[in-house]
Amino acid sequence: MTSQPASEAAAVICRRPGCGQPLPAPGRGRARQFCSDDCARRYHNDARIPAAAPAGDTGPLAALEVLLRQAAVLVRAAREQAASLDPAAVRAQVAEAEAARRRAEAAAVTAAAQAAEARQETQALAEALAAARDDTAAAQAAAQDAADTARNAAAALAQLRSDTAAQITAISARADEQAAAARTDADRCARERDDTVTAASQARHAADTEISRARQAETDARDLAAQLRADAARERDALGEHHQAQLAAAHALTQAERARAERAEEQLETERADRRTLTSHLTSTTSDNGQQPRPGSRGGARSK
Repeated sequence: MTSQPASEAAAVICRRPGCGQPLPAPGRGRARQFCSDDCARRYHNDARIPAAAPAGDTGPLAALEVLLRQAAVLVRAAREQAASLDPAAVRAQVAEAEAARRRAEAAAVTAAAQAAEARQETQALAEALAAARDDTAAAQAAAQDAADTARNAAAALAQLRSDTAAQITAISARADEQAAAARTDADRCARERDDTVTAASQARHAADTEISRARQAETDARDLAAQLRADAARERDALGEHHQAQLAAAHALTQAERARAERAEEQLETERADRRTLTSHLTSTTSDNGQQPRPGSRGGARSK
């Protein structure tokens, strides 16, 4: 008889955490690890890593969401590993190996009983051969065969016991290694979870700070725009008043220039009238001087 491998003796419970259903009987092909296809699909779906954010969405909130998803996946994986390495499951595997060993011992006892029956048959044959001297050689050969079978059964039992002890030792060592690896993975997952939570908190704080800065900048921009609009309105009103004042001053200056031009024109007309009067007066005076006596006659008159 051959012993059952340690992997088959250990893998008797569904691998999905929380299921606990026994595996179906092994058949051809690879050894089953899940009790059904639904359990296998749910296990792989739970272990799937979430997709990354799109390339265009690189804000703090998107990074925070990705970190939270990865943290959830790591925590779930740690729980699954811790559940798969539960001491109760290890004890169940060891109990299954012990049951296999006991079944092997029962098979050995059955082989020993068969050997005893063979010995009894050999004795009967020996008694029969004592009666029949001519069949002694054949009876001795059968007895020798039965003895060989018994020795082989005893050797197989010893080998089975040795293999079972080795399997139990290997299972215990593997369980210890798996428990140590599980503790190491649990510590690593805890550190990664703490790092992820810290990074998420920092990212959230940075996002809140950026949002506050954006809101403050928007408020400042609104205030500045309102102030600029008010300044522009005041400047527009001031420019309008200034233009109105310039237009009024230009209008007043135009009126003053027009009045001055009219006065100048009146003065010019007056001067022209005076000049015409003077010219007419001079003309009349010249004509009067042409009719007066000559200077000699006037001198004679003066001598009188």
